[in-house]
Amino acid sequence: MGIREITPAEVCERLARGAVFLDVREEHERVSGQAEGARGVARASLEADPSFYAPDRHAEVVLICQQGGRSLQAAQALQAAGYTNLASVAGGTSRWIAERLPVVRPQMDAGQLDFHERYSRHLLLPEIGPEGQRRLERSRVLMIGAGGLGSPSAYYLAAAGIGHLRIADDDVVERSNLQRQILHTEARIGMPKVDSAQAALSALNPRTQVEAVAERVTSGNIDRLLEGVDVVLDGADNFPVRYLLNDACIRHARPLVYGAVQRFEGQVSVFDAGRQRGVAPCYRCLFPEPPPPEFAPNCAEAGVLGVLPGVIGLLQASEVIKLLLEIGEPLTGRLLHFDALAMRFRETRLRPDPGCSVCAAGKPFPGYIDYQQFCGVR
Repeated sequence: MGIREITPAEVCERLARGAVFLDVREEHERVSGQAEGARGVARASLEADPSFYAPDRHAEVVLICQQGGRSLQAAQALQAAGYTNLASVAGGTSRWIAERLPVVRPQMDAGQLDFHERYSRHLLLPEIGPEGQRRLERSRVLMIGAGGLGSPSAYYLAAAGIGHLRIADDDVVERSNLQRQILHTEARIGMPKVDSAQAALSALNPRTQVEAVAERVTSGNIDRLLEGVDVVLDGADNFPVRYLLNDACIRHARPLVYGAVQRFEGQVSVFDAGRQRGVAPCYRCLFPEPPPPEFAPNCAEAGVLGVLPGVIGLLQASEVIKLLLEIGEPLTGRLLHFDALAMRFRETRLRPDPGCSVCAAGKPFPGYIDYQQFCGVR
């Protein structure tokens, strides 16, 4: 016997006859409202122990979900388990609401409601779900730079629900920044960038704690900046800081999400040699020595397409989230190059250098150096 599909209007008469009415959506889906009279139970929980929710296998059981598909599948599973009187609501809760039938909201405090509403699209993803979202909320990320790369990265990491963003930058907002550094506004010209970032990100997501550190990153404060963080995002615009970040992340065994832009091109990678010595490469494996300053002009000297840092910064934010959730394949051992003019991505495989001065397997940490002198910066 097939599963009966009924309209929302038909549910009421079945409830009057004593039918069991179950909403098989996930808890976060029911926050926006569920059919009056329905008991919420996730489909997986129902199928794992149907007798707990519907003890009588011959009593009428009506199932509802969002659109009607999952409730029909759940009914088929119950039928296979020996239930004989099953119905699924065609069109689900969406149709129920469209037909203006009574809806109730589960009881929860303001914080729970905010969590479920704010992250509802993440909660629908099996790879994230409530557990993964809570994990993001417990995470701490260090961001170096609140400029071109830091702006889009910070926006999306805060929106995604990272619990703590520590942002270090000693610069102030200038009008020339606004072409690409979208954290900042005309009204905040002259303000420290970290304070401007804190204002923008707190307005976007008050659940994210933004720690503003108005300091230049040096070997004297890098260990303190790395304290307690899970992932480091490199939004720096100079080689001394990049080499320092690399060395510090190896010392503290923290993954480093690297990004760089110039003119119309950018690149992204993940350097995780601190946790995977001899297996994953570090920044020095890619660039054992910095290029001469005359061959590596910064954005102020060479220019940069305004949208380019947005592309690269969002790729960096994606890698941070993947690392925190331990999902997907991070860019460890791969350098992703983007050419905006050609609209083309190119990937280069990277291998660890067995002779690397910092990350070679079994090699003790050599200590920090004079990175300005190493990079030939006066």
